[in-house]
Amino acid sequence: MKKGVYLLPNGLTLCGMFFGFYAIVMALRGDFTMGAWAILIAMVFDGLDGWVARMTSSTTKFGLELDSLSDIVAFGVAPALLLYTWSLNEYGRVGIATAFLFAACGALRLARYNVQMLSEEKRFFTGMPIPAAATIVASVVIFYHSFSLEPPGKNLLILMLAWILSLLMVSTLRFHGMKELDLTKRKPFWVLVSFLLVLYILVVHPPLALFSFAMLYLLWGIIENIYLLYNRRKRARH
Repeated sequence: MKKGVYLLPNGLTLCGMFFGFYAIVMALRGDFTMGAWAILIAMVFDGLDGWVARMTSSTTKFGLELDSLSDIVAFGVAPALLLYTWSLNEYGRVGIATAFLFAACGALRLARYNVQMLSEEKRFFTGMPIPAAATIVASVVIFYHSFSLEPPGKNLLILMLAWILSLLMVSTLRFHGMKELDLTKRKPFWVLVSFLLVLYILVVHPPLALFSFAMLYLLWGIIENIYLLYNRRKRARH
């Protein structure tokens, strides 16, 4: 700390924290769509700060701690409060407990990641990353309000989604992330074509595209882990 701190990566981290705070303010004001978009913008800054820190060799323990604190605001408290004010408040104490469960599991996920990041989580994530869980929540809110102006009210599917995401964050299931993509190496041509198709879908209907990608990530993670469990049991029999 006596040598100072790196301004660029830590500034980007604070930008992510600001949009997480802004999402909380929007949720309290009842502007759920704007709050959801703020969470997605925070996710962009969360990716940028890590990328800039690695590219400029400015990764520090201070930066890692600040990043975790920013994540718990933007991807733990903000989506939990968004879920509560949007729908879970209709469930009374159960809604409060469920919103807290999401935030608490996100904090536990971050704490475990900080301990394991130098050992077990080099290739893939153990448990769903908290930014991914927050992105799914934000995508659901944005998609819902693309065809409805009113909040969903007491909706069992949203309650179950909050439970599922909370449990997945603290689970030991394998989930993939952007860190597995090495953008400095050559890729097959179809990767560029796929990127073009994704960009096309995002331009045509952003809410539907975000919701589809979020649900695909969630279902792919569950299906992949079921397949891995099946293979492990199959090998164990032989």
